[in-house]
Amino acid sequence: MIIMENSLYVHIFRPFRKFIRREEFGGVLLLVVTLIALAWANSPWYDSYDKLRQMEVALSIGSVVFSYPILQWINDGLMAIFFFVIGLEIKREFLAGALSSLRQASLPIAAAVGGMIVPAVIYTLFNYGTAGSRGWGIPIATDIAFALAALSLFGTRIPFSLKVFLTAVAVVDDIGAVAVIAFCYTTEIAWSGLLSGTVFFLMLIAFNHMGAKNITLFAILGIGLWVSLLDSGIHATIAGILTAFTIPVKNKFSTRYFLMHNKRFMNELSRLDSLRDDPLSDRRRHSILSEIETICKNVESPLISIVQKFHPWVTYLIVPLFALANAGIHLDAGPCVIAGHPVSIGIMCGLFFGKQAGIFLGAWLLIKLGWSSLPYGASWRQLYGVSWLGGIGFTMSLLITNLSFTEASNLYFSKAGILTASLSAAIMGWIILWISTPGETVPLIRERE
Repeated sequence: MIIMENSLYVHIFRPFRKFIRREEFGGVLLLVVTLIALAWANSPWYDSYDKLRQMEVALSIGSVVFSYPILQWINDGLMAIFFFVIGLEIKREFLAGALSSLRQASLPIAAAVGGMIVPAVIYTLFNYGTAGSRGWGIPIATDIAFALAALSLFGTRIPFSLKVFLTAVAVVDDIGAVAVIAFCYTTEIAWSGLLSGTVFFLMLIAFNHMGAKNITLFAILGIGLWVSLLDSGIHATIAGILTAFTIPVKNKFSTRYFLMHNKRFMNELSRLDSLRDDPLSDRRRHSILSEIETICKNVESPLISIVQKFHPWVTYLIVPLFALANAGIHLDAGPCVIAGHPVSIGIMCGLFFGKQAGIFLGAWLLIKLGWSSLPYGASWRQLYGVSWLGGIGFTMSLLITNLSFTEASNLYFSKAGILTASLSAAIMGWIILWISTPGETVPLIRERE
């Protein structure tokens, strides 16, 4: 007889499956797009790549005109949607996922905190007192899409609990990265924009507490918040996170309401099925099916519904566009020059050495203190291999790079360091997991006679 190891299977593993499968494919797509960007940036057509990124695109709403280069539309506009989905995922994890209780959350939180502090310290050691010191936040992030794609190469030989652990670590990393962006990379503040943004945010909170379920209303206020923060000097992507935190979780109709009315509709459909010759029965049947569809939509949590609608767009369009626009580095400096620059070496050492050390030591300390335990079915070596995958920075690291530096040289060496370290950490993590992973399938549930 097969039984579940514990209730975590129902509450955590099952909701994660669909999310992780999508992230795995998204990681592969992200790798392909990154290679295209690198090839384009180092081809004879490099000028066309740069001109396309800097092309001005205007959007007018009435008498108001927003005109920015394509690169800024992607980094400040589309990435706000990326952060919106990240915010929804964070909220879901705190309410009903791997971060919903202190014991569940303690291991990934400890690992993530260690994985943020150690890389930041290592980077600072190489860049203290220099113009590159602002980039200390670059090596603190983990790219969940790339990391899960690397882990997916092992299929069912890796315990699913490790994928849950890695996802939770990346979510906590995202929280840290968002906090760093909001508080450490905001230089000048336009108080009028901040004031109007505060008003929009308070309105979002108020409508949430009033039980509003109209997503269009939240979308309009969220756009207003984005425009305000864009004007304030605070990075506009923060609007995505703040809006996500106000999206309602409770559904419009209860499950009991759904079951009661659905039973009535099923009985009505059964009755109509016996009246096939009645020309009015088809019309009534379609009406009932339409009502069932409406109830199904209203019984689902708005938060879950929005995640399901937006996640494919973020995974398959927005993040690949971001990679295409930001990963194209014209490699005109040799490996020795890149490895000798304090910015690139700080990032490479932070992501490659610091990330895995911080994640593993944070988890090890908590487990040894008896406050948590290894993910079910996982070994210490497998946990260490997954810690290396945390060194795949990329998306968030590139975003923080754009906020940290304006000088072309620091931007160049930063991106080169991110790409080098992320690839190296992925390879190292894969090797360790390959050595420590048995050839047979690892069960997700325990069999008991």
